[in-house]
Amino acid sequence: MKITKYIAFKLKLTWFILMVFTGINMNGQPAGKLHLVTLKNGKQLQMLLQYNGDQLPLVSAHRGGSMEGYPENCLATFEYTLKHTYAFMECDPRYTKDSAIVLHHDPNLRRTTNGQGNVNNFTLSELKKLKLKDLKGNVTDYQIPTLDEALEWARGKSILVLDQKDVPVAARVRKAEEHNAEGNVIMIVYSFDEARKCYELNKNIMMEVMVPNIKQALEFEKTGIPWKNVIAFVGHNLPQDTELYNFLHQRGVMCLAGSSRNVDRKYLTNQVKDYNSLKNEYDEFFTKGIDIIETDVPRELGSLLFNEPLARSKKSKFFR
Repeated sequence: MKITKYIAFKLKLTWFILMVFTGINMNGQPAGKLHLVTLKNGKQLQMLLQYNGDQLPLVSAHRGGSMEGYPENCLATFEYTLKHTYAFMECDPRYTKDSAIVLHHDPNLRRTTNGQGNVNNFTLSELKKLKLKDLKGNVTDYQIPTLDEALEWARGKSILVLDQKDVPVAARVRKAEEHNAEGNVIMIVYSFDEARKCYELNKNIMMEVMVPNIKQALEFEKTGIPWKNVIAFVGHNLPQDTELYNFLHQRGVMCLAGSSRNVDRKYLTNQVKDYNSLKNEYDEFFTKGIDIIETDVPRELGSLLFNEPLARSKKSKFFR
């Protein structure tokens, strides 16, 4: 038994040394190479996000996965996340004074930039003079990006999960169409009426719809919107009723849940020192029926999920 453990240790040590000296990261990718999700159109995005039993755990980076030196809702942060893991990028569009659309979570600039006042009180050119702050309040060299810039950045790289903030679904759909980005966006909608409007505007757009229980799932089914256009956000606290997951999976719908308000907190507030010790808690998401986790720590979570070859999944053709 001791010999077996010793051999296993030596193999792991050899593997680690090989990774270091050959420039390979923990996911088997060359260091510095981006983990890309490459989709050509909305049909391919629907194929990737259809639940068919070919389980492939996915990560959605909440606000792009900010950390020290890398602000939230920042293209450099998106890029840095993709150096470590495959991930979608959840982000927050807001209007400027002159009706441009930028990515910024709060209505006010104070927390995440070196400016003050509300975003919609400034023109785009004025906002571009500001610098973004990281989580610790350090001013970086990065600017507030526009939605146009983000949509162009995402092409052939990732999926933008567009929250609403003060930008209605019609305006977000219009931007996606301007950039031929149906294969690179998911629209977050907060009501079934918004979902219906989104579908009427563009039948190839994917939506993230709030479906926290069976009652809501049955109500959504009455809208007539095809389930193939939907991923279901079931909440931040996992529903204990497995009937919901079964109902959605039977209709080909992937289930998304957030870990930013629960498991992630244990790591970010230093309740645990070793991130790997949380693996069982993240695994519980998937064993209960979750297919996508929205997280504040996408790089760490990705290292837990994608440390095995993607080749087991037929959907691996969309990843490189």
